[in-house]
Amino acid sequence: MARWEVLLSEFDIVYVSQKAIKGSAIAEFLASRALEDYEPLSFDFPNEELMYVATTEEYPWKLNFDGASNVVGNGIGAVLVSPNGDHYPFTCKLDFDCTNNMAEYKACIMGIRVAKERKIRTLEVYGDSALVIYQLRGEWETRDPKLIHY
Repeated sequence: MARWEVLLSEFDIVYVSQKAIKGSAIAEFLASRALEDYEPLSFDFPNEELMYVATTEEYPWKLNFDGASNVVGNGIGAVLVSPNGDHYPFTCKLDFDCTNNMAEYKACIMGIRVAKERKIRTLEVYGDSALVIYQLRGEWETRDPKLIHY
C-alpha cells in the first residue's frame, strides 16, 4: 500500500485506504437503542449468504441474532419473529472484553433462552457467524479454550 501511495503521489493522486465494514450493524444498532423509545421493527433478511438452522413445522418462529465487539464496546442483539410476523427485539451491552465470536455466541444464547422462556417449540435460527451456525448444526466443533463453554 505504501508503494502505491508513493507512486500515486507523483501524479497528485492521494490514496485513501477504505475502512472495513463489519456485519454487526444490526447488533450495534439494537444495542444503541433503549427500550423507552421502542418502535416495532421489521427485519427482512433477503441476504443469500445468511446461514441458518431450521426445523420443519408449518409455522415456526424465527430468531435473528448478531453480536459486535470493537474498541467502542461490546453488544449483542436478537430478534424473535412470530409466525404472524410480530417482531420482539432483545439487546444487551456486554460489560466484559470479548471477541466477535464470543459476542456471536452470547447473542445466540440470549435469543434461544428467550425462546425457551416463551415456550417456543419450533425455531429457525439465523445468523451471520459460520462458527456458531455450523456448531449448532453439529457439523463443526470448537477447540478454542475461550469458546468451549459457549
